[in-house]
Amino acid sequence: MMKGHCILSHGFESGPHATKVTALAEVAGRLGFSYECPDYTDLDRQQDKGAHGDVPARVARLLGLVQAAATRGPVVLAGSSLGAYISGYVSQQVAVAGLFLMAPPVAMRAAPPMPAADVPMSIIHGWQDELIPAQQVVDWAAPRKARLLLVNDGHRLSEHVQASAEAFAALLESL
Repeated sequence: MMKGHCILSHGFESGPHATKVTALAEVAGRLGFSYECPDYTDLDRQQDKGAHGDVPARVARLLGLVQAAATRGPVVLAGSSLGAYISGYVSQQVAVAGLFLMAPPVAMRAAPPMPAADVPMSIIHGWQDELIPAQQVVDWAAPRKARLLLVNDGHRLSEHVQASAEAFAALLESL
């Protein structure tokens, strides 16, 4: 019996087979969750729509996947960077069981502060993140009582793939 479904959203200029996404997919499968890794690369390339491609289309694509999955059971959203932002955004539109956010852009120029539903939440973020200051994430996470792991890494969290996988496993096991 599946415990739920995880939708793992990659960051901008990344892809569905990125190292962190693949590591999270392995964890989900091992713990009895089904999963999918949507591909947003076609939307990211649409620079005429904005600096981060077609973000509204990214949101719409994720929303459709979450709405479909929610009819079958609990959904957990996980995302890295822009994938984290859209996961938080969509979590306010469809009930989800949990959120796992890697290097979340809690404050982006020309966008509202990152929204997120009041659900079990775990965040991993780098102290040396060159795009999103760690203190912004601490300040955002505090009122949400999110589990927060700050690591000695930059925005890509490339030195903490295993730590990301372990933090994701801990969230899934707690649900």
